[in-house]
Amino acid sequence: MSELAYKRTNVYEQADEKTLKAIFDYAKGYSSFVDEGKTEREACAYALKVAEGKGYKPFEFGQKLSAGDKVYYNNRGKNLYLIKMGTADVAKEGVRIIVAHIDSPRLDLKQVPLYEEDGIALAKTHYYGGIRKYQWATIPLALHGSVVKRNGEVIDVVVGEEETDPVFYISDLLPHLAAKQNAKPHGEAMGGEDLNIWLGNIPYKAATEDKDNTVKENLLRILHEKYGLEEADFLSAELSLVPAMKARDVGFDRGLIAAYGQDDRVCAYPAYTALLDETDDRRTVMVVLADKEEIGSEGATGMQCALFGDLLAEIASSVGVSSAALRAKSRCLSADVNAAFDPNFKDVCDPLNSTYLSCGAGLTKFTGARGKSGSNDASAEFVGEIRKIFDENGVVWQTGELGKVDVGGGGTVAKYIANLNIDTIDIGVPVASMHSPYEVTSKADLYETYLAFRAFIR
Repeated sequence: MSELAYKRTNVYEQADEKTLKAIFDYAKGYSSFVDEGKTEREACAYALKVAEGKGYKPFEFGQKLSAGDKVYYNNRGKNLYLIKMGTADVAKEGVRIIVAHIDSPRLDLKQVPLYEEDGIALAKTHYYGGIRKYQWATIPLALHGSVVKRNGEVIDVVVGEEETDPVFYISDLLPHLAAKQNAKPHGEAMGGEDLNIWLGNIPYKAATEDKDNTVKENLLRILHEKYGLEEADFLSAELSLVPAMKARDVGFDRGLIAAYGQDDRVCAYPAYTALLDETDDRRTVMVVLADKEEIGSEGATGMQCALFGDLLAEIASSVGVSSAALRAKSRCLSADVNAAFDPNFKDVCDPLNSTYLSCGAGLTKFTGARGKSGSNDASAEFVGEIRKIFDENGVVWQTGELGKVDVGGGGTVAKYIANLNIDTIDIGVPVASMHSPYEVTSKADLYETYLAFRAFIR
């Protein structure tokens, strides 16, 4: 092919032994992160612990920041801001911002979840984010979350992750009886109200009154003995069912990773590790691990919250410039995943404009749906600026869209940041089987995204 033509680069084709070792070593740390941080609370706590070990201190509003300061703002335990003040003139250079989200599709327990039916104790759920409901049946599920008791005591719950733990379960029809179900489209095979969790089957032998709810009564007895909980405590709880599966290598060559919640923790991990590992202190950098992206970035921990702008205003005040002037000089990478080209489902993708596994970090100029609706659509000038940074630093990267025009689409936090007059573009790791209970990514793409973030910070 002519040297003038564009061609994607497969990272593994050009990697030497040293680079291969770096890729695989980095993936080990990432696998620990996704295993330990299956909810936004857990991912936030994991990253915060690492940041504190690197010298980051809590930030208080009104605190004046100066070069060399390393601070964090822990927003309600679900949203983390890491800020490193650089030596360069922030008023002239602005802030380098990387935003990734740490929430993922899951099943949340309803506020009044527990019931018994035909000898089975069950729990009602409400799914969070975009899922294909049938994928969540007949897989082992773990319960994660926090319960706030009547007296204010907080009980953290993780059940189903240890080999000796029980797991939880959603049933499905056996093929012998599923003719009617098989005739339905995938999207209708299971409804939201069908995603009911199996919790127990043993009746409470000492029950004296309600003989129709003895299994539920036994369940309540176990919860009270183990956690000191009563049924009303579910009213002030955040409990989620997530896949009880660990991150595993995929394939004989071990080049891929399968894990739950890689959208978007596969971008969150390189975002915060790039900041903590980078020794160049010239730039002022903010890394945001955000919540609520999967449901529109709403609420006090999502990127539509005023907190993001407030913290930028605090930086601006510290260096004696207006918030507007600081934002105009700042640059942002919206670190979110794209759909990896899947040879089993190639009809939904444009082969020329897709991201491919192991071909590097995926730069996405625009997201949205149909006619780019709901997209940030970064300018050509900003794409050129980012392209120059990556090329000069040897980052392997590619571009792609989220499927064919009019086939689908999706959104990220980019538009909310760009609305504040900050040049923003999406970049992230290509993901296969996105939003499923067990997604697949490439170790090479993970590592190149980390290198991309470090180059951007420098």
